[in-house]
Amino acid sequence: MKTKQLDSQYIAHTYARFPVEIVEGKGSLLKDDTGKEYIDLGSGIAVNIFGMQDETWKAAVEAQLDKFQHTSNLYFTAPCAELAQLLCEKTGMKKVFFSNSGAEANECAIKAARKYGETRHGKDCYTIITLVNSFHGRTITTLAATGQDHYHEDFQPLTPGFVYAEANNLESVRKLVAENKVCAVMFEAIQGEGGVIALDKSFLQGLAQIAREQDILLIADEVQCGNGRSGKLYAYMAAGIEPDIVTTAKGLGGGLPLGATLFGAKTENVYTPGLHGSTFGGNPVCCAGAISILSRLDDALLASVREKSDYVFRALLDAPGVESVTGMGLMIGVKPKNRTAAEVAAACREAGVLVLTAKDKVRLLPALNIPAEQLQKAVAVLIAACGT
Repeated sequence: MKTKQLDSQYIAHTYARFPVEIVEGKGSLLKDDTGKEYIDLGSGIAVNIFGMQDETWKAAVEAQLDKFQHTSNLYFTAPCAELAQLLCEKTGMKKVFFSNSGAEANECAIKAARKYGETRHGKDCYTIITLVNSFHGRTITTLAATGQDHYHEDFQPLTPGFVYAEANNLESVRKLVAENKVCAVMFEAIQGEGGVIALDKSFLQGLAQIAREQDILLIADEVQCGNGRSGKLYAYMAAGIEPDIVTTAKGLGGGLPLGATLFGAKTENVYTPGLHGSTFGGNPVCCAGAISILSRLDDALLASVREKSDYVFRALLDAPGVESVTGMGLMIGVKPKNRTAAEVAAACREAGVLVLTAKDKVRLLPALNIPAEQLQKAVAVLIAACGT
């Protein structure tokens, strides 16, 4: 109780926490302060993609800590440079800017898009199209980019220059392009906070075509759906498109704070010295851990993600208490028939399984390497919690 009392007294009341205090974990198993064990299907909201206490990640982090923990970006560091190389080689992108979070990665992308629009088309070319039900962060600007009104209500005025198209509706996008001086379109290939909705492949390909035709930048927000979560290295790859900017964070650092903004050929030189920066961006300890994560996201691992995904979809689609299953890879949304998502999450927690929610769905974001037997046990608990 001490931790909960201290939290209530001293921590800002921004989180509706579950009544669980985590004290230790290994792999996809967590333990609370009472000794109760849980199978973790949330992985810190898609962060701990190789689970808790991953030995390879720990070794990489500890090795860097034995050298130095931080230096400013006035100096060169090997982990930062090597991680950027790895990201570019795996994606075909050209340059990387490192920050601390997904919101910061998206802020970097938004600034770059506006700079590109001004340079190419004039000062009034700054509008960015995002999608209804999108989520891009909690800063004032990334809230403005988020296409969900309830996130906007208490924080007006938000940063101007964002308009919202309907997901999977290219005519909605074309209409906004015709009505505004648009510099970029920003999308999540799988909308996480918006209900775990995978965008149609044809829609993403249509976005890419519109962007090419109109000299509009295409920005893929891969903060949650990236880094192997979708069964591809980055979820946009399933549609065979090539964004001009890619943002990512969460799973990239494996548990340490790290964001990255990747720039393609059209955008690699948008930023020049002094236009952007970050004190902790590219921190060598975080980058060392990320190298150990990214280097293991190989074809075999991604194939195993797709296999586990197929199992979960099959099992849940046949369950009597499940109305629908959405998402891709190990980013899955489950809509119960006769219970709320919160009720199902509580029942799972009571039975020793930790899940998340998104709108009216239970959200599953397990570690990519969760053992099959643990996944099967957790899915059985979830099916029981959904009822009939």
